[in-house]
Amino acid sequence: SGPSPVRFGMLADSHYADYESRDIRHYRESLAKMRECVDSLNEHELDFVVELGDFVDGSRHPSKDDATEWLERIEAEMARFEGPRYHVLGNHDLESFAKSEVLSRVKNTGIEPARSFYSFDRGGVHFVVLDANYRGDGTAYERNNFHWTDANLAKAEIEWLKADLAASQSPAVVFSHQLFDGEGATYVKNAAAAREVFQSSGRTLAVFQGHHHAGKYSQVEKIHYYTMKAMVEGSGPGTNAYAIVDVQPERI
Repeated sequence: SGPSPVRFGMLADSHYADYESRDIRHYRESLAKMRECVDSLNEHELDFVVELGDFVDGSRHPSKDDATEWLERIEAEMARFEGPRYHVLGNHDLESFAKSEVLSRVKNTGIEPARSFYSFDRGGVHFVVLDANYRGDGTAYERNNFHWTDANLAKAEIEWLKADLAASQSPAVVFSHQLFDGEGATYVKNAAAAREVFQSSGRTLAVFQGHHHAGKYSQVEKIHYYTMKAMVEGSGPGTNAYAIVDVQPERI
């Protein structure tokens, strides 16, 4: 019957902050939504959980102490998950912090704390976490030195990605905050170069993305691109957004 499927939990764009709601973004409610999400995921036998970025929201320029407290609060809720957990950096995570400051306060199970892009293996599947929070000139995002539409993979990261995918014989699944399946404000500027790497590896099954709050799906060169709906949007019970994904070796 072959290897058993890998099953994991996934969520995106919790944007937690102690702010008044704006339009359909209900920042404070993300704490309770995260609790509900983790309670639900814990009822299933899952291999890990991954959040796809914009874990916290620094868009209203909070004090460093406030932003730190919010990050610690939402991480404490996610830490209730009974298994490994992984984070993808989003642009809003870096409005109040440098990457190292976020990474030192969250847990990426079994990963060196300094790494913003990395990979790991579970049940015969290779998982890759990317970080597109670099400006076009290669500078890392940090405390508002960036505009959210200028998202790029760093040159060294693309080289790493090529080598990482080449070194694995397993089918691969990629996680990112910004989008790779097109062009425009919500897409990674050098997405075409990354897609070329995904495609030429011959093993990339799917790319899971956040950032575009409405969610979407597309297929490019037989690779599935699935964009998660944002947890932060909507108020009250029934508006939460999270998923369980089953990966079967060689197919999704």
